[in-house]
Amino acid sequence: MTTDESRTVAVTGAAGFIGSRVVNLLREHHPDWDVAALDNFYLGQVREIDDVAVEHVDVRNRSELEAALDGADVVCHLAAISGVDDCEDHPDRAYDVNVQGTNNVAWFCRKTGAALVFPFSMAVLGDPESFPITVEDARDPMNWYGRTKVLSEDAIETFADGAFPAHLYLKSNLYGEHEVGGTRVSKGTVINFFVNRAMAGEPLTVYEPGTQARNYIHVKDVARAYVRSAERLFEQLDAGETGVEKYEIASEEDPSVGAVAELVQRLAAEELGRDLEVNLVENPRSAETLVDSFAVDISTAREKLGWEPEFRVEDSVRTLLNAKAERAD
Repeated sequence: MTTDESRTVAVTGAAGFIGSRVVNLLREHHPDWDVAALDNFYLGQVREIDDVAVEHVDVRNRSELEAALDGADVVCHLAAISGVDDCEDHPDRAYDVNVQGTNNVAWFCRKTGAALVFPFSMAVLGDPESFPITVEDARDPMNWYGRTKVLSEDAIETFADGAFPAHLYLKSNLYGEHEVGGTRVSKGTVINFFVNRAMAGEPLTVYEPGTQARNYIHVKDVARAYVRSAERLFEQLDAGETGVEKYEIASEEDPSVGAVAELVQRLAAEELGRDLEVNLVENPRSAETLVDSFAVDISTAREKLGWEPEFRVEDSVRTLLNAKAERAD
């Protein structure tokens, strides 16, 4: 059995949007734990998080990876090529990072018994046929990013069987930003894109038909879930448990993309006095779902992790607009 003083958590993708927040929360809530932060800095925006320096490690290099993970009790594996377009434009790199890199991490866990946290994204579902969405829904990805995540999900289930406990997350669309050491960390997801357009005084462009719904979850809510996973995984390690648990991590908000644009339009007028247009434009993507509902069942995360989403889209957009306006002054 490990004690707080001897526990080590490693985070891959630690310089990125979610990973940097996870490291920050681990240091805040568990200062006695050792935290190893790893990233290859492909898109990562930070190099130090609190008192933790981010080490340059590429998950594609198995020997380098295993040396960096040595001694880890829990691995939060967030390193990935996460953009749909990036994966389509660079399929080999997406395969090497998302599939082979994840296999390298899971193989380390198989050999050492370290526990694993891994998000596999709503992209694995393709076009949902029933609601609310759960982890039990069929996998039918519509793009290469989703396919790489399905391959990784299957691999982790195989590696974890009889060897280590793992938490896999069906995660909805991210938004929001957070601060690490004075640096604002963000990502160009849908809501953040609209907010940035509003700050620039540019029209809010919505891909046709505009009625397609998405579920939105704040980056800080996601990071809290992963930290809660680490806590539960230590309990499972102490109990000798192995195998996979799967969680839906989402909010209870699933507006259409058009409705989100109109929300940002309204709040920009209220908070900033800006009059913005919302323009419907031709959709350049053929491989995405156009369903008009995206409700997700998050009861498992509530019951097993004691996790609840805390952030709401309207409040968060208002905060983002005001924070960006203040920094621009």
